[in-house]
Amino acid sequence: MAAVSVTEPLCQPCTYVAKFKVEVYVKKPLMPVHLSSKQVGMEMLCLCSQLDLLIRAQVHQFQEQLKQDTSPEESDSFQRLGAEIIDRMYLCLDHLPKPLPQLEGNMLGVAFSAQDYLDAVGLSAMFPRVEVFLIQGSPVDMLETPAMDDYFPHIGKLNQLLVLSQQLEDDVRHLGSHKYIAYQLAVIYQVLSSLKGILSLSVLKRDIEANFKQLKMSLATEEGSKTEPQLPAHYVSWILDMTRSVTSSVSSLPEELTEDLGPAMAFVSSLT
Repeated sequence: MAAVSVTEPLCQPCTYVAKFKVEVYVKKPLMPVHLSSKQVGMEMLCLCSQLDLLIRAQVHQFQEQLKQDTSPEESDSFQRLGAEIIDRMYLCLDHLPKPLPQLEGNMLGVAFSAQDYLDAVGLSAMFPRVEVFLIQGSPVDMLETPAMDDYFPHIGKLNQLLVLSQQLEDDVRHLGSHKYIAYQLAVIYQVLSSLKGILSLSVLKRDIEANFKQLKMSLATEEGSKTEPQLPAHYVSWILDMTRSVTSSVSSLPEELTEDLGPAMAFVSSLT
Protein backbone atom coordinates (compact mmCIF):
# COMPACT_ATOMS: atom_id res chain seq x y z
CA MET A 1 0.00 0.00 0.00
CA ALA A 2 1.48 3.29 -1.10
CA ALA A 3 2.11 5.85 1.59
CA VAL A 4 0.36 9.20 1.30
CA SER A 5 2.62 12.19 1.51
CA VAL A 6 1.51 14.61 4.22
CA THR A 7 2.57 17.45 1.98
CA GLU A 8 0.02 16.55 -0.69
CA PRO A 9 -3.58 17.77 -0.29
CA LEU A 10 -6.11 14.98 0.34
CA CYS A 11 -8.73 16.72 -1.83
CA GLN A 12 -9.07 19.60 -4.23
CA PRO A 13 -11.76 22.30 -3.74
CA CYS A 14 -14.63 22.07 -6.21
CA THR A 15 -14.95 24.75 -8.83
CA TYR A 16 -17.96 27.00 -8.22
CA VAL A 17 -20.68 26.57 -10.85
CA ALA A 18 -23.29 29.32 -10.82
CA LYS A 19 -26.15 27.13 -12.04
CA PHE A 20 -25.92 25.07 -8.84
CA LYS A 21 -26.41 28.13 -6.63
CA VAL A 22 -28.98 27.59 -3.87
CA GLU A 23 -31.28 30.48 -2.94
CA VAL A 24 -31.79 30.82 0.82
CA TYR A 25 -35.01 32.45 2.05
CA VAL A 26 -34.45 32.80 5.79
CA LYS A 27 -37.44 35.09 6.37
CA LYS A 28 -39.93 33.30 4.15
CA PRO A 29 -42.36 30.67 5.51
CA LEU A 30 -41.61 27.00 4.84
CA MET A 31 -45.04 26.53 3.28
CA PRO A 32 -46.70 28.88 0.79
CA VAL A 33 -49.04 31.37 2.47
CA HIS A 34 -51.81 33.25 0.71
CA LEU A 35 -53.11 36.45 2.26
CA SER A 36 -56.57 37.83 1.60
CA SER A 37 -57.02 41.53 0.82
CA LYS A 38 -58.06 42.09 4.45
CA GLN A 39 -54.97 40.31 5.75
CA VAL A 40 -52.79 42.37 3.39
CA GLY A 41 -54.34 45.52 4.83
CA MET A 42 -53.67 44.42 8.42
CA GLU A 43 -50.10 43.44 7.59
CA MET A 44 -49.47 46.76 5.83
CA LEU A 45 -50.85 48.62 8.87
CA CYS A 46 -48.34 46.77 11.07
CA LEU A 47 -45.46 47.37 8.66
CA CYS A 48 -46.28 51.08 8.35
CA SER A 49 -46.33 51.32 12.16
CA GLN A 50 -42.90 49.66 12.38
CA LEU A 51 -41.42 51.84 9.66
CA ASP A 52 -42.91 55.01 11.16
CA LEU A 53 -41.37 54.25 14.57
CA LEU A 54 -38.05 53.52 12.87
CA ILE A 55 -38.16 56.83 10.99
CA ARG A 56 -39.01 58.74 14.16
CA ALA A 57 -36.07 57.15 15.96
CA GLN A 58 -33.72 58.10 13.10
CA VAL A 59 -35.06 61.68 13.01
CA HIS A 60 -34.45 61.93 16.76
CA GLN A 61 -30.89 60.74 16.18
CA PHE A 62 -30.50 63.43 13.50
CA GLN A 63 -31.58 66.06 16.03
CA GLU A 64 -29.08 64.79 18.59
CA GLN A 65 -26.32 64.88 15.98
CA LEU A 66 -27.17 68.49 15.13
CA LYS A 67 -27.03 69.43 18.81
CA GLN A 68 -23.49 68.06 18.86
CA ASP A 69 -22.59 70.06 15.73
CA THR A 70 -22.15 66.93 13.63
CA SER A 71 -23.62 66.26 10.21
CA PRO A 72 -26.79 64.13 10.32
CA GLU A 73 -26.03 60.65 9.06
CA GLU A 74 -28.30 57.63 8.74
CA SER A 75 -27.25 54.68 10.85
CA ASP A 76 -26.45 51.33 9.27
CA SER A 77 -29.17 49.67 11.34
CA PHE A 78 -31.77 52.15 10.05
CA GLN A 79 -30.84 51.46 6.44
CA ARG A 80 -30.88 47.70 7.01
CA LEU A 81 -34.17 47.61 8.92
CA GLY A 82 -35.81 50.11 6.57
CA ALA A 83 -34.87 48.00 3.57
CA GLU A 84 -36.19 44.86 5.28
CA ILE A 85 -39.56 46.45 6.05
CA ILE A 86 -39.95 47.75 2.50
CA ASP A 87 -39.07 44.32 1.16
CA ARG A 88 -41.76 42.82 3.39
CA MET A 89 -44.22 45.38 2.04
CA TYR A 90 -43.37 44.29 -1.48
CA LEU A 91 -43.87 40.64 -0.60
CA CYS A 92 -47.13 41.44 1.16
CA LEU A 93 -48.58 43.43 -1.77
CA ASP A 94 -47.70 40.55 -4.08
CA HIS A 95 -50.70 38.72 -2.58
CA LEU A 96 -53.16 41.27 -4.00
CA PRO A 97 -55.05 40.47 -7.21
CA LYS A 98 -53.20 41.55 -10.34
CA PRO A 99 -52.62 44.00 -11.87
CA LEU A 100 -51.05 46.01 -9.05
CA PRO A 101 -50.57 49.77 -9.15
CA GLN A 102 -46.89 50.13 -10.02
CA LEU A 103 -44.45 52.50 -8.44
CA GLU A 104 -40.72 52.21 -8.88
CA GLY A 105 -38.94 53.13 -5.68
CA ASN A 106 -35.27 53.69 -5.13
CA MET A 107 -34.64 52.67 -1.54
CA LEU A 108 -31.44 50.63 -1.61
CA GLY A 109 -32.29 49.40 -5.09
CA VAL A 110 -35.63 47.89 -4.09
CA ALA A 111 -38.54 48.14 -6.51
CA PHE A 112 -41.92 48.23 -4.82
CA SER A 113 -45.54 49.15 -5.45
CA ALA A 114 -46.55 50.69 -2.16
CA GLN A 115 -47.37 54.40 -2.46
CA ASP A 116 -50.46 53.92 -4.61
CA TYR A 117 -51.72 51.23 -2.22
CA LEU A 118 -51.19 53.47 0.83
CA ASP A 119 -53.06 56.29 -0.92
CA ALA A 120 -55.91 54.00 -1.98
CA VAL A 121 -56.60 52.55 1.49
CA GLY A 122 -55.87 55.68 3.55
CA LEU A 123 -52.61 54.60 5.19
CA SER A 124 -50.70 57.52 3.66
CA ALA A 125 -52.83 59.95 5.71
CA MET A 126 -52.19 57.92 8.87
CA PHE A 127 -48.45 57.58 8.24
CA PRO A 128 -47.26 60.64 6.27
CA ARG A 129 -43.64 60.01 7.28
CA VAL A 130 -43.83 56.60 5.64
CA GLU A 131 -45.29 58.05 2.44
CA VAL A 132 -42.54 60.68 2.22
CA PHE A 133 -39.94 58.02 2.93
CA LEU A 134 -41.27 55.83 0.11
CA ILE A 135 -41.08 58.78 -2.29
CA GLN A 136 -37.79 60.39 -1.21
CA GLY A 137 -35.96 57.46 0.36
CA SER A 138 -34.93 59.55 3.38
CA PRO A 139 -36.43 59.99 6.88
CA VAL A 140 -38.08 63.34 7.61
CA ASP A 141 -40.35 64.64 10.35
CA MET A 142 -43.73 66.36 9.95
CA LEU A 143 -44.55 69.97 10.78
CA GLU A 144 -47.91 68.80 12.16
CA THR A 145 -48.14 65.79 14.48
CA PRO A 146 -49.79 62.86 12.68
CA ALA A 147 -52.80 61.34 14.43
CA MET A 148 -51.13 57.94 14.79
CA ASP A 149 -48.35 59.40 16.95
CA ASP A 150 -50.67 59.13 19.97
CA TYR A 151 -51.68 55.53 19.28
CA PHE A 152 -48.88 53.57 20.95
CA PRO A 153 -48.45 55.87 24.01
CA HIS A 154 -52.20 55.81 24.62
CA ILE A 155 -52.68 52.07 24.18
CA GLY A 156 -49.60 51.55 26.36
CA LYS A 157 -51.23 53.54 29.18
CA LEU A 158 -54.48 51.56 28.85
CA ASN A 159 -52.57 48.29 28.96
CA GLN A 160 -50.51 49.45 31.94
CA LEU A 161 -53.64 50.49 33.82
CA LEU A 162 -55.34 47.16 33.12
CA VAL A 163 -52.33 45.04 34.11
CA LEU A 164 -51.62 47.04 37.28
CA SER A 165 -55.26 46.78 38.39
CA GLN A 166 -55.38 43.04 37.78
CA GLN A 167 -52.11 42.59 39.69
CA LEU A 168 -53.37 44.68 42.61
CA GLU A 169 -56.60 42.68 42.79
CA ASP A 170 -54.68 39.40 42.76
CA ASP A 171 -52.25 40.60 45.46
CA VAL A 172 -55.02 41.83 47.76
CA ARG A 173 -56.78 38.47 47.45
CA HIS A 174 -53.82 36.12 47.82
CA LEU A 175 -50.74 37.74 49.38
CA GLY A 176 -50.06 37.14 53.06
CA SER A 177 -48.63 40.66 53.36
CA HIS A 178 -50.16 43.88 52.07
CA LYS A 179 -46.97 45.85 52.70
CA TYR A 180 -46.73 47.23 49.15
CA ILE A 181 -50.43 47.72 48.38
CA ALA A 182 -50.28 51.47 49.00
CA TYR A 183 -47.36 51.79 46.60
CA GLN A 184 -49.23 49.80 43.91
CA LEU A 185 -52.26 52.03 44.40
CA ALA A 186 -50.08 55.14 44.00
CA VAL A 187 -48.74 53.83 40.66
CA ILE A 188 -52.30 53.24 39.42
CA TYR A 189 -53.16 56.80 40.49
CA GLN A 190 -50.27 58.17 38.40
CA VAL A 191 -51.50 56.31 35.30
CA LEU A 192 -55.06 57.56 35.90
CA SER A 193 -53.69 61.10 36.16
CA SER A 194 -52.02 60.78 32.76
CA LEU A 195 -55.35 59.86 31.13
CA LYS A 196 -57.02 63.24 31.28
CA GLY A 197 -60.60 64.16 30.42
CA ILE A 198 -62.11 60.69 30.92
CA LEU A 199 -65.05 60.94 33.33
CA SER A 200 -65.19 57.32 34.48
CA LEU A 201 -61.48 57.32 35.32
CA SER A 202 -61.63 60.76 36.95
CA VAL A 203 -64.19 59.39 39.42
CA LEU A 204 -61.84 56.54 40.31
CA LYS A 205 -58.97 58.98 40.71
CA ARG A 206 -60.95 61.11 43.18
CA ASP A 207 -61.95 57.95 45.06
CA ILE A 208 -58.27 57.03 45.49
CA GLU A 209 -57.49 60.56 46.71
CA ALA A 210 -60.23 60.28 49.33
CA ASN A 211 -59.07 56.90 50.68
CA PHE A 212 -55.32 56.75 50.15
CA LYS A 213 -54.07 58.46 53.30
CA GLN A 214 -56.19 56.39 55.71
CA LEU A 215 -55.43 53.19 53.79
CA LYS A 216 -51.69 53.82 54.05
CA MET A 217 -52.01 54.50 57.79
CA SER A 218 -53.89 51.23 58.26
CA LEU A 219 -50.81 49.36 56.98
CA ALA A 220 -48.40 51.00 59.43
CA THR A 221 -46.69 48.61 61.87
CA GLU A 222 -44.64 49.24 64.96
CA GLU A 223 -40.87 49.24 64.53
CA GLY A 224 -39.44 45.77 65.06
CA SER A 225 -42.82 44.10 64.72
CA LYS A 226 -42.78 40.71 62.97
CA THR A 227 -46.46 40.94 62.08
CA GLU A 228 -47.11 41.34 58.35
CA PRO A 229 -49.40 44.29 57.59
CA GLN A 230 -52.91 43.38 56.45
CA LEU A 231 -55.61 45.67 55.09
CA PRO A 232 -58.84 45.95 57.04
CA ALA A 233 -61.74 44.13 55.40
CA HIS A 234 -63.49 47.32 54.26
CA TYR A 235 -60.36 48.49 52.37
CA VAL A 236 -59.99 45.06 50.76
CA SER A 237 -63.59 45.36 49.58
CA TRP A 238 -63.01 48.92 48.34
CA ILE A 239 -59.88 47.98 46.35
CA LEU A 240 -61.65 45.02 44.75
CA ASP A 241 -64.53 47.27 43.71
CA MET A 242 -62.08 49.86 42.36
CA THR A 243 -59.99 47.38 40.35
CA ARG A 244 -63.13 45.80 38.89
CA SER A 245 -64.30 49.25 37.83
CA VAL A 246 -60.96 49.93 36.14
CA THR A 247 -61.06 46.60 34.33
CA SER A 248 -64.64 47.18 33.22
CA SER A 249 -63.92 50.74 32.01
CA VAL A 250 -60.82 49.79 30.01
CA SER A 251 -62.16 46.52 28.61
CA SER A 252 -65.38 48.07 27.34
CA LEU A 253 -63.35 50.59 25.28
CA PRO A 254 -65.80 53.52 25.51
CA GLU A 255 -65.51 56.27 22.92
CA GLU A 256 -63.93 58.76 25.33
CA LEU A 257 -61.21 56.20 26.10
CA THR A 258 -60.48 55.26 22.49
CA GLU A 259 -60.40 58.67 20.78
CA ASP A 260 -56.64 58.46 20.20
CA LEU A 261 -57.11 54.97 18.74
CA GLY A 262 -59.72 56.22 16.24
CA PRO A 263 -57.65 56.25 13.01
CA ALA A 264 -56.42 52.68 13.47
CA MET A 265 -59.84 51.41 14.53
CA ALA A 266 -61.52 53.10 11.54
CA PHE A 267 -58.96 51.57 9.18
CA VAL A 268 -59.47 48.06 10.60
CA SER A 269 -63.25 48.51 10.37
CA SER A 270 -62.93 49.50 6.71
CA LEU A 271 -61.27 46.16 5.95
CA THR A 272 -64.22 44.07 7.14
